[in-house]
Amino acid sequence: MAQRNTLAHAMHDIGLAAWFGGSLMGAIGVNGAAADVDDPRQRARVANAGWNRWTPFNAVAIGAHLVGGYQLLKANKGRVATQDGVLANTNTKLALTAGALGATAYARVLGKKMQAAGDVPVAGGTDSLATTPPEVAKAQKQLSALQWAIPGLTGAMLASSSLHEEQQRPTQVVGGVIKSLPSTVGTAVGGAALAAKHLVTD
Repeated sequence: MAQRNTLAHAMHDIGLAAWFGGSLMGAIGVNGAAADVDDPRQRARVANAGWNRWTPFNAVAIGAHLVGGYQLLKANKGRVATQDGVLANTNTKLALTAGALGATAYARVLGKKMQAAGDVPVAGGTDSLATTPPEVAKAQKQLSALQWAIPGLTGAMLASSSLHEEQQRPTQVVGGVIKSLPSTVGTAVGGAALAAKHLVTD
C-alpha cells in the first residue's frame, strides 16, 4: 500500500493558501481601507494595526507550509531524482519560495519603519502625501510594489504545486521515468567506461 502524506499535504496547502490569501487581502483590504480614514495622521496607524494583527498568523502559516513542503520533498525524493520534469519544477518552486520569503520579510521591516515614524500624514497604507516625511514616503513606495509582489510569487507557487499534483498521476510518473531513462543509462554507461579505463591504465 502506498504511503500517505495527508498531514504534510494539508500543512503545505493550507499554509500556502493562507500566505497567498492573507497577502492579497492585505493589499486590497487593509491598505485600501486605510485610505478611507478621514484623518491623514491616523491612516498609517490603521494599516499598521491590521498588519500587526495578521503577522503572527501569517508566520504560523508560512512555517506550516515550509514544514509540510519539506516532508513532501523528502517523501518524493525518488521521483524528483528520476522523473522527467519534476526536478525542474521543484527548483522553480524553491526559487519562488525564497523570493516570497524575502519579499515578506522585507515588507515587515518596512512596516516596522512606518510604525516607528508615528502618526504622520499619508494618503493610505502604501500611498504618500506631499506632507509625508521622505523616509516614510520611500518606505511606502517600496511597500506599494511588495504588496503585489508577494501574492504574485505565492500565486506562482500555487501554480507550481498544481503542476506537482499533475506530475503525480500514474501515467505522468511512468512516462516521466521512461523519458529520463536514456540520460540516466547514458550517465551510468559513461561512468562505467571511465572506471574501466582507469583500471586498464593503472
